[in-house]
Amino acid sequence: MLNPKTAPRGGQKPVDLPSSRQSPAADSLNTKDMRRILGSSLIGSIIEYYDFILYATAASLVFDRVFFANLGPGLSLFASFATLAAGYVARPLGGIVFGHFGDRLGRKQMLVLSMLMMGGATVLIGLLPTTAQIGVAAPIVLVLLRIIQGIAVGGEWGGATLMALEHAPAKKRGLAAAFANAGGPAGGLLATLAVSAVSALTGDQFLVWGWRIPFLLSAVLILIGMIIRLRVAETPVFQKLDAEAAKIKHPPLMEVLRHHPRLVLVTLVATLGFYACQGLLTVWGVSMAVGSGVDRSGVLNWKGVAAVVTVAVCFYSARLSDRIGRRAVLAGAGVAAILLAFPLIMLLTNGTLWGFAVAVVIGNGLVQGALAGPIGAYISEQFPTGVRYTGASLSYQGASMIGAGFTPMIATGLVLAAGGGVWMVAAFWIVVLAAGLAAVRLTREGSRLKLDAV
Repeated sequence: MLNPKTAPRGGQKPVDLPSSRQSPAADSLNTKDMRRILGSSLIGSIIEYYDFILYATAASLVFDRVFFANLGPGLSLFASFATLAAGYVARPLGGIVFGHFGDRLGRKQMLVLSMLMMGGATVLIGLLPTTAQIGVAAPIVLVLLRIIQGIAVGGEWGGATLMALEHAPAKKRGLAAAFANAGGPAGGLLATLAVSAVSALTGDQFLVWGWRIPFLLSAVLILIGMIIRLRVAETPVFQKLDAEAAKIKHPPLMEVLRHHPRLVLVTLVATLGFYACQGLLTVWGVSMAVGSGVDRSGVLNWKGVAAVVTVAVCFYSARLSDRIGRRAVLAGAGVAAILLAFPLIMLLTNGTLWGFAVAVVIGNGLVQGALAGPIGAYISEQFPTGVRYTGASLSYQGASMIGAGFTPMIATGLVLAAGGGVWMVAAFWIVVLAAGLAAVRLTREGSRLKLDAV
């Protein structure tokens, strides 16, 4: 295995690997190789989250009538959302499994595998016979396919983030890593648009066969993503580590739990504020708004607008974190969220479309976008290269399971406990955000560190 300097050829002087180049291009993301790498992270994440969030949309509109209709209206919707939750529970498992092999075999191979798993599961959902056709086997297979989706997206984030982060020049790592995070809201927006378009085109046939089209379209998206990802090289940081990695006796998960348990816990708590925003504003908030009589189409349209704002703010805050530090940006966004928590929750639940629009654009678009920008680089920079895929995935996906998977249920329970009042939800949100602020303060600033020296 080569050392950080590549072997000289034909009398040429040794040249540095991309992580330590001396040329002006080394400080730029606007090179041919970096554009390909960033495009791979962004497009791959968009495709994977399109598939993952497409299921969420179908679970609320279709699956209760197609796979659980025999359970009755209320119970069928609950069962449909239970299959949705299965995907979030599986995400940490995906982070562990893909992290293990990503730290041992490389980032690129795991990204290709995660995309194939996600695309295969999504297309199979589009082809799955209904309960009326094959009986109880249909919902069982549906749950298994959803678990595969969860495992795949759990492995996707770590690989996509590290592929961009570890290729990028030191002063641009935050912006580079944001390309993977921006894929989440962008993929969700694409899924919403696909379902809306197909619903309008197929009309009454949407529940019969039209809902399958967005799932089957995943095959085309996966093909595009695979072509892009197969052209991207392994990261230079991992290549330098390759020889040393072979000497590590313990699996990466054991190394993380043995030597870095505090880092996993602290970065998980720091990330909870980001996912609490998502769970409260785009899941629980949507349910509360529609349940109080707000027009469903209007709610979805404003949710789409907020997603666009989220992507734009995500890139801006990531770029800002490269200048002033990850912790400063995360702390600023966290303080803003704490100050806005009560007003946003009240607007979200006041039973008007304008109230929901203001709350979701500010809360989801501005606040969550500001938290999303630096979070990928912030977590990844805390862990050593040899266990970075595993450690970062474990904390991030654990936060996704708790924050996005359980926050809507917690909020619903708090409303019931408060006799219909929503003030307890705002108080809960503030507690989560305050804990995240404290966690950020307990970690080091990673934007100035060399990745191979972490």
